[in-house]
Amino acid sequence: MTYQQFLESKMVIAPESGFEVDPEDINWALKHHQRDAVAWAIRGGKRALFESFGLGKTIQQLEYCRLVVKREGGQALIVCPLGVKQEFIRDAREVLEWWKPPVYVRNMEEIRATDDPILITNYERVRDGDIDPAYFTATSLDEASVLRSFGSKTYQTFLDKFKGVRYKLVCTATPSPNRYKELIHYAGYLDVMDTGQALTRFFQRDSTKANNLTLYPHKQEEFWLWVSTWALCIQRPSDLGYNDEGYNLPPLDVRYHELPVDNSEAGFDKFGQGKLLRDAALSLQDAAREKRESIPARVAKAKEIVDSDPEANFILWHDLEDERRVIKQALPEAVEIYGSLDIDLREQRIIDFSEGRNRLLATKKEISGSGCNFQRHCHRAIFVGIDYEFNDFIQAIHRIYRFLQTEQVIIDIIYMESEREILKALQAKWENHNAMQEKLAGLMRRHGLNNQSIIKRMERSIGVERMEVTGNHYRAVLNDTIEETARMEENSVDLIVTSIPFSNHYEYTPSYNDLGHNEDTEKFFQQMDYLAPSLLKVLKPGRIFACHVKDRVLFGSQTGTGMPTIEPFHALTIAHYMKHGFQYMGMITVVTDVVRENNQTYRLGWTEQCKDGSKMGVGCPEYVLLFRKLPTSREKAYADTPVTKDKEDYTRAQWQIDAHAYWRSSGDRMVTKEELARAPVDKLQQLYRQFSRDSVYSYEEHVALAKKLDTEGRLPATFMVVAPGSWTDEVWDDVNRMRTLNSKQVQGGRQMHVCPLQLDIVDRLINRYSNPGETVYDPFGGLMTVPVEAVRLGRDGIGTELNPDYFRDGVGYLQEVDAQRDVPTLFDLVEAQE
Repeated sequence: MTYQQFLESKMVIAPESGFEVDPEDINWALKHHQRDAVAWAIRGGKRALFESFGLGKTIQQLEYCRLVVKREGGQALIVCPLGVKQEFIRDAREVLEWWKPPVYVRNMEEIRATDDPILITNYERVRDGDIDPAYFTATSLDEASVLRSFGSKTYQTFLDKFKGVRYKLVCTATPSPNRYKELIHYAGYLDVMDTGQALTRFFQRDSTKANNLTLYPHKQEEFWLWVSTWALCIQRPSDLGYNDEGYNLPPLDVRYHELPVDNSEAGFDKFGQGKLLRDAALSLQDAAREKRESIPARVAKAKEIVDSDPEANFILWHDLEDERRVIKQALPEAVEIYGSLDIDLREQRIIDFSEGRNRLLATKKEISGSGCNFQRHCHRAIFVGIDYEFNDFIQAIHRIYRFLQTEQVIIDIIYMESEREILKALQAKWENHNAMQEKLAGLMRRHGLNNQSIIKRMERSIGVERMEVTGNHYRAVLNDTIEETARMEENSVDLIVTSIPFSNHYEYTPSYNDLGHNEDTEKFFQQMDYLAPSLLKVLKPGRIFACHVKDRVLFGSQTGTGMPTIEPFHALTIAHYMKHGFQYMGMITVVTDVVRENNQTYRLGWTEQCKDGSKMGVGCPEYVLLFRKLPTSREKAYADTPVTKDKEDYTRAQWQIDAHAYWRSSGDRMVTKEELARAPVDKLQQLYRQFSRDSVYSYEEHVALAKKLDTEGRLPATFMVVAPGSWTDEVWDDVNRMRTLNSKQVQGGRQMHVCPLQLDIVDRLINRYSNPGETVYDPFGGLMTVPVEAVRLGRDGIGTELNPDYFRDGVGYLQEVDAQRDVPTLFDLVEAQE
């Protein structure tokens, strides 16, 4: 495979595993947009229908299942929320005109006892019963967003049950109401892309906080285009080019009712001073307290609203059992639905209300908020209280605000004065939801169901317009490092120092050329196969390639292990470069702060260690891997151009000290434990490292000191102040983590590098493995840290970079240090006059 072909293979679209449907075979009761959706879903095999409320997802699921079973045989299973099966039965009879609707089943015994092609059951039956989805040729999840209410663990378990099903359909109007990342879970369920792979491909990590993943800004367009290859997202028929007649929603009238709180019980602040006003209910605990205490006032307001419109039917949405009881006392005619109610009775009450036989329905959003169609006889709903659960909220609204609704919909929202912040959060999520829905629908309007059009737009940049900037002592190139290194002269650099991308842990550019843009580590090293031979070629015989790497934390949510594990990336890197002819010379370990690391990954937590120490690993240091290109002469294996030192300048005494691991810090004497205990927190880390190096180590004394600091409140939770010092020069414990070119980036208000290389590491490697005047190369230049330090230390520097922003800033630093190096000193002027 050529390098160009490899880059083109990176494009990711949903695979098609279904078959083409003859349009004549689709039931003519389906409208145009519904027919297109069914044909598209069957062609894809495993697809999602993210269609707005009332666009007919019920009959589309029925027709999808019928056509698949007709072609492939077997049976199909539709899984829906409680109280929704009657919608499928009614549409099968009245819209599709089937003589026999789908059969409701409770367990595998009932399933095996029938030969009906399409069966239907509830989520609870699959979650808690013995129903095996793998038994079916096709499955469809109706209102799949209801799975969120089951919790993430059950959600994952549920999705695992459907592994191996050949045809899968997911249907919901709210695929991801306020968290875009949830979309990738549907992609994982549909076998479009593994969840962990999608997280890595589209989301950037926050290096300071675990699980804080945000969509890469430069991947916004690609992400949505990718979603549209496996999910049909429409708000109205016109999104697919059809007429919207019959699908125009009536006005929505949202009325907010703020009730006052009793500020006489505002309580006291932390200083014991009485407060004039009660705090806004921001936390979940405060919100729960407010809901309990305000039940009588909120229900009284709801009764007032119901009494003001005696001809209208109402849904009274509530969250607490205590609310339900008070509602029943205030409005005795209200029909109740609650969790412990018999399932069959619960469904019958839902059916009765949907068909207009009852005026008032008191129910919870999590029970009746998904799938039920109440728009035929109801246009008013009251939220007797509010909370942070937006998905339940928006689903509940659309039980009546949906297509086929003929009346103006009125939504009354009752909340307390102290719950204003909760309301603001709910409204913000509503805005985000509408924006996301419009984004997806806009893509569908532009591209329709034509994957080829989408693929064309998904063709990210391949290649880069090469740019070269040179100075007296540097050369910086904007280009793909694979292509640039291949064109460099053989044996042209004396030292290579670089920090390679850590597999697909980070992406640095929106280009396919980016090595971080790979689906997994295997693909990463496949791309690296195109670079490694060129690195060996340009390095002079006998010289060093110093490669900075770090092992990768693999989170249990991505691997399915339930716990964080480690990918030995440094070991894989060693094997890779040895395969390409480099001789491995060992590695230098760079100590990192385990406390800071835990704040980033949550994998080494104190609490988890106390629960089960067997689950805990250790912190991840960084490594500098040392490789050597074989010299021309292997008799003594000296480099063709050795790195030499003058014994007049580099004495035996200095060599002994340098060769030994014990490098004393400045000071007249060793610091004592007593001085450590009295030292300021911001000095403890430096002082303890010196103490650790200069003293015979005692684990017990180490723990005792840490305990004493903790007791005194001087053991920070954000960084480690009592890290042991190193006694070997194979371990560097004094690298300043903050000494990078990012400091200058911050000062200049410029974009920070996501993974900067520390200057201390670069300086030591250049001094140790190169001679003054030689050339040092970094194939992953970034902010040009390596060439900058090379120039500063009297060498020439070369750097290649793909990111134009990093390249521009790096050139600025190179120009600055190059100019400083060539500024004549007073001694130069005196020598010139002589």
